[in-house]
Amino acid sequence: MTDLHLDTHVVVWLAAGEFDRIPHSLQQRLESDSLRISPMVRLELTYLHEKGRLSEPAGRVLDQLEHAIGLVEAPGPFGAAVRAAESLIWTRDPFDRVIAAHALASFATLATKDEVIRRSLGAYTVWD
Repeated sequence: MTDLHLDTHVVVWLAAGEFDRIPHSLQQRLESDSLRISPMVRLELTYLHEKGRLSEPAGRVLDQLEHAIGLVEAPGPFGAAVRAAESLIWTRDPFDRVIAAHALASFATLATKDEVIRRSLGAYTVWD
């Protein structure tokens, strides 16, 4: 079983039951891989809730997904992710930067639809 990190939008779609937004091949991996998120995803969910773009608070969303699909925060020191993010100069978005770096620092694949992340990290990402 491999570790699959989920980008924030994937978490939002899963919580909303919008499975049709996720490619079938990735849905299969969601059923077989160990599902993880960076703590930065929790912070971005909180930010989205504060802005009114997410109706439920981050804790409730993540608790629901932990029980439903086994999604948990990635273990290990967050400092390693931040250090890895220092070299990712292809974006100024702190959420994308740390989420991508955390997957790299964890030797995991990142599930993301974000084309900039996929173009920059290549084989370390998955979508279709």
